[in-house]
Amino acid sequence: MELFLNATSPYARMARIILLEKGLMESVTLRWCDPWADDKALLAVNPAGRIPALVTPDGKTLSESLLIAFYLDDFSPSMPIVPSSQRADVLHLVGLGQNLMDASFTTVIARKHYGAEIDQSELGLRRQRAIQRLIKQLGDELHQNQLTESLNLGEISTAVALDYLAFRLPEVSWKEAYPQLQAWHAAVITRDSFQQTAFS
Repeated sequence: MELFLNATSPYARMARIILLEKGLMESVTLRWCDPWADDKALLAVNPAGRIPALVTPDGKTLSESLLIAFYLDDFSPSMPIVPSSQRADVLHLVGLGQNLMDASFTTVIARKHYGAEIDQSELGLRRQRAIQRLIKQLGDELHQNQLTESLNLGEISTAVALDYLAFRLPEVSWKEAYPQLQAWHAAVITRDSFQQTAFS
């Protein structure tokens, strides 16, 4: 398999963490690229030019992080990241994590192309309100003592989203406002999969 990625995409990081958690890194060649530069190799496998993009052993390309996650869970069913006994709870948390990731990422990209003043647009303000609501709900729901030996997809998605928020939008200051969430997040990111893939 091949995984097209870069070092700052939260979606690509999520795919790498899943590979590490499931012990699949030796099965994958990492193809580092710049999706904003119309990388030819990336466009050859994913005409949308988006990362992550996973090329499967039979040459099919999967180009969304959640699709990649579900594929890898089927590819290596041991240590499932969406255990059937907890499916609804895990998918609930995945939704919160992915929505936080999307709102944060879209804010960063909008600022990059249109300047910080875009935050005051109708869509920019809507994104900011969504980020605050999502953090509050995660703060209400997540506690350090809920963690188990293996991570599920909801925990991975949420921890990556929170890490990305601290990395790209530090002014949000969610750690200070939600100490229980900070403790939960701090416990997750001690894992080797998060240490190896830290944003830089």
